[in-house]
Amino acid sequence: MGWLLISTFLLTIPGSAFPKENWLGKIWFDKWVHIGMFVIMTFLWCWAILKREWVDFRKLKQSFFIIGVICFCYGVAMEFVQKYFIANRSFDAGDIIADGIGCVIGVVLILKWYKKN
Repeated sequence: MGWLLISTFLLTIPGSAFPKENWLGKIWFDKWVHIGMFVIMTFLWCWAILKREWVDFRKLKQSFFIIGVICFCYGVAMEFVQKYFIANRSFDAGDIIADGIGCVIGVVLILKWYKKN
């Protein structure tokens, strides 16, 4: 829950609060931040459900997939929040793609971690 609150805060900061450094745009810093945020969010939510007793690995993978989809939907929803409710922020399809990549990486990492342990 803590990471969800931090992410929501970061995604709703008015655009005027961000530095206007030109080199950050050249390295797609914003997209890397989105990927990192959603890797962490997806991984942590998946990790939280590991506390339950899982007998069927297929059901566990399905739960991870559902969490990934929910996190991705959250990212899409936040783009609309930025477009309509946050000053100096806009809708960016590139951010949605970065969020999706982060969700996929988060699910892959938790599956690898689970299989390893």
